[in-house]
Amino acid sequence: MDGAPTRFQPADEARRRALADALGDTPETVIAVHLLRRGLCRAFIAGDAARAGDAARFTGALVRADELPGEPMGFGEDAEVLWGLLQSMVGWFCVEVSQRRAPTLGALIEAQTGRPVRAYEDHYFCLRTPTPIIPHEAARLLSPGDVHLLEAAPPSLRGAGYGGVRALLAEGIVAGAVVAGRLVALAHTSARTARHADIGVATLAEWRGRGLATACAALVARGIQAAGQTPVWSTGADNLASRAVAHRLGFEEVARRTYVIVG
Repeated sequence: MDGAPTRFQPADEARRRALADALGDTPETVIAVHLLRRGLCRAFIAGDAARAGDAARFTGALVRADELPGEPMGFGEDAEVLWGLLQSMVGWFCVEVSQRRAPTLGALIEAQTGRPVRAYEDHYFCLRTPTPIIPHEAARLLSPGDVHLLEAAPPSLRGAGYGGVRALLAEGIVAGAVVAGRLVALAHTSARTARHADIGVATLAEWRGRGLATACAALVARGIQAAGQTPVWSTGADNLASRAVAHRLGFEEVARRTYVIVG
């Protein structure tokens, strides 16, 4: 790219909502749309997305979660536009984009920065059949009255996507494994839209391999389906433990995206 890069400013609330409309409601966009509608991110947009639903004039966008500022999500099919948007950010080290555009964007970043780039696949799954019942004596749904369990838990078991544990318990669907009054595993909706809900899971290292994540995730998936939404599961290509849980619950792969990771 010749000359100084264009510096994009973070979008205001109206443009964030317009971008959410333009992205649509799919398994690959559920997290971005959730963040955009709740104001829990920064968005950088190329093209005119000022009017709701004006997807034809939206040429590229980055959605940067407040909780994960180093890993923005990129949308759009022009690698040069995405690279231009990335240059308006500081502190990022990878960007998730469509599989088709990842090689071009990676080569462009390498050429412009001189830094090595690698690709890492992110797989998306959906559960379109009834969730199996997988009982476990330690696993149960959590309510706002359980806020003390999340507040006392390590950061990895406090969930994400709502700006805090109280909002997560109030607006999301959450299940946990509680042993001796202590939270040792968690499954929750990390993002919700009208049609989809993404599930995130975590288990303390010493409690893994006991079926806790599967039991908790089953409770959350059943709650999602009862709410009329489709459960979504996303995980890295080499995260075999996560993929195994998704497989046991009946999730089937529906899409892939790619992380372009810099040096």
